Amino acid sequence: MDTLSEANGTFALSLLKKLGEDNSKNVFFSPMSISSALSMVFMGAKGNTAAQMSQTLSLSKSGGGGDVHQGFQSLLMEVNRTDAAYLLRTANRLFGDKSYEFLSSFKDSCRKFYQAEMEELDFNNATEESRAHINTWVAEKTDGKITELLSPGSVDPMMNLILVNAIYFKGNWDNQFNKTQTMERPFKVSKVNILE
Repeated sequence: MDTLSEANGTFALSLLKKLGEDNSKNVFFSPMSISSALSMVFMGAKGNTAAQMSQTLSLSKSGGGGDVHQGFQSLLMEVNRTDAAYLLRTANRLFGDKSYEFLSSFKDSCRKFYQAEMEELDFNNATEESRAHINTWVAEKTDGKITELLSPGSVDPMMNLILVNAIYFKGNWDNQFNKTQTMERPFKVSKVNILE
C-alpha cells in the first residue's frame, strides 16, 4: 500500500494545485474518493486512455499501478472499519444502462476491489426515474446529507455508465465546544502577522 499512498499523495497535491488556481475560493475535496473512482475507471481502460489515466493518477511514477487495485481494496476495508471512534463510510456504485453489456470481469473486479456493485437502470426510457433512484441511493449512503447529487436533466439517454462515489464522515472534537458559551455572531477576520 506504500506505492498507492505515494501515488495518492502526488495526485492529491497536483489536484489541489489545479483546484486552487482560482485562490478566491475555498477548496474542499476528498482525494481518496476521486482517486478510487478514477482507479475503477482505469481498471476498464486500455491503450492511450489507460496511459493517460496512469499518468494523471501518478501511477506511472510508482511502478505502473500493477497493485493499485489491491491497494484500494485494503484501504477501503481500513477506512470503512466499524470499530473506529468516528464514523467514516465510503460507498461506490456503478449504475449501468440495461441495454449495454458490461464485461463480467470488470463488474467482478469492481465488486472485489472497490466494494462497488453494478446496478442496471434504463437510461434510454426512464432517465428521470434513473436519476431519482441514484439520488436516493446517495442520500441513504450519506445519512441524508446529499440529496440531489444529480440535477434534473443530468442523466442522458446516451449514457452507458454512471459511477457514483459517496463519502460520509462524522466525528467528535477532542475538545468539545461548550454549547452554553456558543452563539450566532458576525464572523470577522483581522490581518495578524503571526511571525512577529
